Amino acid sequence: MASPVAPLVFTMGDPCGIGPEIIARWWQYDGRGAVVSGCPAVMQRAVAELPQGGRPNVVRVDGWDAVDRLPPGSLPVWSPPGLPDDLLALPRGAVAREAGQAAAASVRHAVTLCRTGVAAGMVTAPLHKEALALAGEPYPGHTELLQAEGVPPGSAPLDVRMMLANEQLKTVLVTVHRSLRSAIEAVTVDAVLSTLRITHASAPMWCGRVPRIAVAGLNPHAGEGGLFGDEEIRIIAPAIAAARGEGIDAHGPFAPDTVFMRARHAPPAHPGEFDVVVAMYHDQGLIPVKYLGLDGGVNVTLGLPFVRTSPDHGTAFDLVGTGRADPASFAAAVAMARQFVAVRSVAVGAADAS
Repeated sequence: MASPVAPLVFTMGDPCGIGPEIIARWWQYDGRGAVVSGCPAVMQRAVAELPQGGRPNVVRVDGWDAVDRLPPGSLPVWSPPGLPDDLLALPRGAVAREAGQAAAASVRHAVTLCRTGVAAGMVTAPLHKEALALAGEPYPGHTELLQAEGVPPGSAPLDVRMMLANEQLKTVLVTVHRSLRSAIEAVTVDAVLSTLRITHASAPMWCGRVPRIAVAGLNPHAGEGGLFGDEEIRIIAPAIAAARGEGIDAHGPFAPDTVFMRARHAPPAHPGEFDVVVAMYHDQGLIPVKYLGLDGGVNVTLGLPFVRTSPDHGTAFDLVGTGRADPASFAAAVAMARQFVAVRSVAVGAADAS
């Protein structure tokens, strides 16, 4: 049974990266109502490197009931099945197959906890995509791994999308971790329309109302009427028209070099024209959000049957063990996950009451 207070599970991330450190630093000041899926020894090392005063006590647990019984100041760590041995022997700040195995095992365990109702959502610390590949994982990142593992038994495959969000700007991606050449080929009417549907359907969680959605073009100047490419005419505009026919408040396609500025919400001087921008490929959508600052950015996976957020940065191998890893983005991800869990709980309660 899920804990009644912000029942979240955190994944350790790559044990050679800053994931354990940012979890430990966040926990030192705000730790409550969550459990870490990962290696207790790795988390103990991260805690030992914290500044003196208020260090949490790492406790290995094997169930949520044990978490609920822990005294204040405890950091519960639930070791997942398939965790490699002796992760402390791995060189920190470097790519390692075992680290990829550990990161994937932590995510799969967290998915199980969420799918079975033990936890209501997860916050994932960064993993390293090269380490994941060395571990033999067929998924290039969190989004694809969660899409595959988050499917309830006997259910149809999930259709998920990545949203990157901060207080000023939100973007949702049509394509994610693939080469630019293959991303262009993957921009189809169905892919754009599905992205608009997922963005619209998830809006009660992050917007609280029907969102006004801007759609970025694929080409410079959104194709300039076909002069610089016709994908806007053949693909994106028809998808927007179909979405509007379904009651989705979608607009565009707009020139990608200006649409993000138009959507940026920084009142009172600059109220945004839109609630979110649908971007065609990874860097088109993520660069504008990250440019506004990594400290408040949050990665959200839309379309899952549970809440998932993460910080908007990577494993930062160059910062491991230096004490300079900033937990601000992780803290923002936790805050957003708690908000989303609360919204979903209210919606479920209302549905049950009816």
